[in-house]
Order: sequence, then C-alpha cells, then structure tokens
Amino acid sequence: MVRFTVLASGSKGNCTVLSCGRTRILVDAGLSCRELFRRMKLAGEEPATLNAIVITHEHQDHVNGLAVTARKLGIPVYFTEATHRAWMRWLSPRRQMTYAQWLEMVRKQAAERQAEPESPVGEIDSPDDPGETAVENSVPSAMPASADPAPEPSSDQAPSLKDDPTWLPAIEYFSAGQPFSIGDICISPFTIPHDAADPVGFVFSSEGVRLGFATDLGYIPPNVREQLRDLDLLLLESNHDLEMLRDGPYPWSVKQRVLSRVGHLSNDAASQFLAADYDGQAAYVILGHLSENNNLPELARVSAERALLGRASLLANRLLLAAQHEPLSAISF
Repeated sequence: MVRFTVLASGSKGNCTVLSCGRTRILVDAGLSCRELFRRMKLAGEEPATLNAIVITHEHQDHVNGLAVTARKLGIPVYFTEATHRAWMRWLSPRRQMTYAQWLEMVRKQAAERQAEPESPVGEIDSPDDPGETAVENSVPSAMPASADPAPEPSSDQAPSLKDDPTWLPAIEYFSAGQPFSIGDICISPFTIPHDAADPVGFVFSSEGVRLGFATDLGYIPPNVREQLRDLDLLLLESNHDLEMLRDGPYPWSVKQRVLSRVGHLSNDAASQFLAADYDGQAAYVILGHLSENNNLPELARVSAERALLGRASLLANRLLLAAQHEPLSAISF
C-alpha cells in the first residue's frame, strides 16, 4: 500500500510523509521537530519509522526543523549538493560588520604589516606584498557583504553539535534528472524555476503508483509539464490570488519576487495548467502552498474547479486543498 500524507503546506512550513511497504520518507522538514512529530501522530504515522528526509530546496519553510529531526531519528538527509551548501551557509554563523568597521580593520592590518621588520638584505619581496594588497583593497568596491564564516575547528578536534549546527547523521546527494531509490520508493527529481540554489520537484513511484510533487515554482516550463503526466496523484502549488497579492500588505519588492518566473504559481497559473496541459490521469489533485495573506482556499478551489469542469476527462479527479495548520487526511492507493 502507498500512503501520502501532507502534514503542512504553506509559507510557515511544509512537510509530507510518503510511505510504501517498509519505507517511509519525509519530503521537506519545514515544521519544528516537536510539531512535526505531533502532526505525524495525528495522521497515524509513527516518527520512529521514518527512513530518510528528502529536501526540495533550502528555504526556511522547507528546512526549519531539518537538523533536529534528522539528529533525533538518526536518519540520512537527501539534498542536491548545491542545496546542501546553501543550507549550510544559512546556518553557519557569520560576523557582520559595517563599512567603517571593515575599513578600520584594513587600516590596522596595513599598519601592523608596515611596522614589521624590513626583509633581510638580498631577500626579494613577494610581488603580492600584503601591505600593498590591504591598501588596494580599501576601496569601497571591494567591501565584502559580510565577514567570512567563523574558522572551522582544527582537524584534530572534531566539532561538537553545539559548535556545528549543520551536523547531520548522514548526507546523500542526488541530481535533477537522475532517478534514485530509497528502499521501496523510486524518486525522479526534476528542476523547477524558483529563487533557490537548486530547487527540485519529484515524481515518486512505488507498487505501480506515481505521485507528482511540484510546489514553489514561478511558472510551469516544458520539463515540468512532461514530468507531471501519467500520475495517480498530483500535488500542485496554487499560492496566491493575483488581485489579493497586488493589493495586499507585502512590500513591492516581495510582490515582484512572488510574481516573477522564479516565484510562486498563482491560482490562475495553476488552473491554466489544469485546463490546457494536464493530462487528467490523476485520481487526486491537491492544491498546496496557499498563501495565508494573499489567497483564500475558496478562491483557489473555485479557480481549479472551473478548469476541471471545462474538460470532461477531468471530472473523475478529486480536488483537495492542503492546509498550513493541520494535516490533510492520508491518501492511500
């Protein structure tokens, strides 16, 4: 039996449990570990039975509880390499400084180097003299956005969990376009257009059942349309209503990001896909990642229903909406 349970979907946290036979995987870990476990138990899933966590991208609403959950359960985390690096950068402590602080640091370093004893007679100075380099780098265009991360511990001293927030029990890399398996579940990752390091969607296959997973994408390119065919279940983003977003409280820069081709799908974009490009094969269509500020469940549902009603071949599809604050009832095949 294949079982698909959306625990949370939205801008405050995303996570889904997929189980088949003896294999259970968590897709994203955007809730705190405690809340994630609570919702799993509400949905009839036992956290201790999870075998792995698979990550779509590094944004906080998809990885907020990742490290604690993986450590508590002692299970591997699957990323693309670029996503893993971006997640590590997000968690690694960095020392911020103003321009004035940085300039003062450079001047002190230059003064210290000039105060050092002169080179012995006959010794040739390196063409990359540190003092000259420091002076040259003092122009504003060379100012770093932030200081380098704190130095890593020496090789003879392993970092503790307290010192290394990025520590995970095990890490496995995958690449978009290259299927891989976790236990009884075959996973086909594909690239999606979103403003993250290397975002992906998935098609999960097991026991002849195919489940498509596509949220956090600004539009639906040909490669995604091709992946979302011959499915038994489709989880598709329907993030915002265009008018609510344009008239809403977000700053204009955020609105532009959401509306961009690396932002999020609107209700109109999701329904257009359902009306024009979707093959209608899925028994279930789940609308996910609905914005609490810029959408209403009723608007997302009506928009999608109109698209489905316009094509007789889609009438057998059951339309569901994933929520932010409670798990969706499990779907079994």
